[in-house]
Amino acid sequence: MHPLEGVRVLDLTRALAGPYCTMMLGDLGADVIKVERPGRGDDSRGWGPPFAGEPYGPYPGESAYFIAVNRNKRSLTANLKSPEGQEVMRRLAGVSDVLVENFRTGVLDSMGLGYEELHALNPRLVYCSISGYGRTGPYAERPGYDVIIQAEGGMMAITGPEEGPPSRVGVPIVDITAGMFAATAVLAALRARDLTGEGQLVDVSLLDTQVALLANVASNYLVGGAEPRRLGNAHPNIAPYEAFPARDRWFALAAANERQWAVLCDVIGRPELKDDPRFATNGARVSNRPELVTVLNDVFAARDADEWLPDLREAGLPCGPINTVPDVFDHPQAQARDLALETEHPTAGPVRLTGFPYKLSQTPAEVRQPPPLLGQHTEEVLTELLDYTAAEVAGLREQGGI
Repeated sequence: MHPLEGVRVLDLTRALAGPYCTMMLGDLGADVIKVERPGRGDDSRGWGPPFAGEPYGPYPGESAYFIAVNRNKRSLTANLKSPEGQEVMRRLAGVSDVLVENFRTGVLDSMGLGYEELHALNPRLVYCSISGYGRTGPYAERPGYDVIIQAEGGMMAITGPEEGPPSRVGVPIVDITAGMFAATAVLAALRARDLTGEGQLVDVSLLDTQVALLANVASNYLVGGAEPRRLGNAHPNIAPYEAFPARDRWFALAAANERQWAVLCDVIGRPELKDDPRFATNGARVSNRPELVTVLNDVFAARDADEWLPDLREAGLPCGPINTVPDVFDHPQAQARDLALETEHPTAGPVRLTGFPYKLSQTPAEVRQPPPLLGQHTEEVLTELLDYTAAEVAGLREQGGI
């Protein structure tokens, strides 16, 4: 059994935020039907290299990007601009529990596939809309892209070296977390439906997500009034809490309270720092961060990282090496937690995927289906769920509906 067994998700998303949301639902057991454009599919199928598997359509293979966020889904192709394709979507919405879409606000309404129309058709449907700026407000119809939202939503202003240029986070963090927020909200809406019998509209935007991610940094501004600034790897409220260069390479270290600071002073052989008025309290260390960092850099430069880390860990201090991505997947704890999984792709053979970040003791997530080929399940879905005959499916293809 899987926790979302029996839940059907109609997935009208592409790129990353929406597919990440529906992948999470699929990982937890939902039957996710991914709707794609005939001939081209999800834009991310072409976002490479690297590619794997056999060439098809305009692509030299399946992109690693697409593979990353589309397991546990069935692919159906449909032309949403055609009356036939729109009718297929209405019929699928009628037998689905959840619809997730990330079209620009208003596009699906113009096709007769908006929330009001489909809610009237299926009042139990949870309709989740993921957009750049939300369904209301003066920017509602603007498209949203992760890097633009990181810029406009404040993330880039607080990311990067203190005296350097603003930087984006190394992964599309707004897309990913918007997908996570959307999945959480969908689960809440399904729970509400259990109580009321009725679905609802879930409105998630990249901008809303980005502002929520500012979290403690936003609170520093909202409560304290000072404009947050870039601090490189440092923490705005805790010191030391950042990366330091040892003799051979960098490592990360945190001393998040006064006890840990006192322990650190002893480990590095500088007990007098505990009574130094510049560093005696966390507030003082934050105010005198440049002097603190200079002192610690000088100390840590005397030994290699692999000499410092065992001593720091033995003293109970949070610390760790700055690992590369290959290092991460070789990490013994990552391997023990199954953070890389393997599945058999229809044309690429064995492919590796990131593992599940949540572990459920009674209903664990699993890879039930590899990322699908474009349109791999079109006939299967139409005949199984909507009772189309093989001849009717062929007719839809001839009419350009699928």
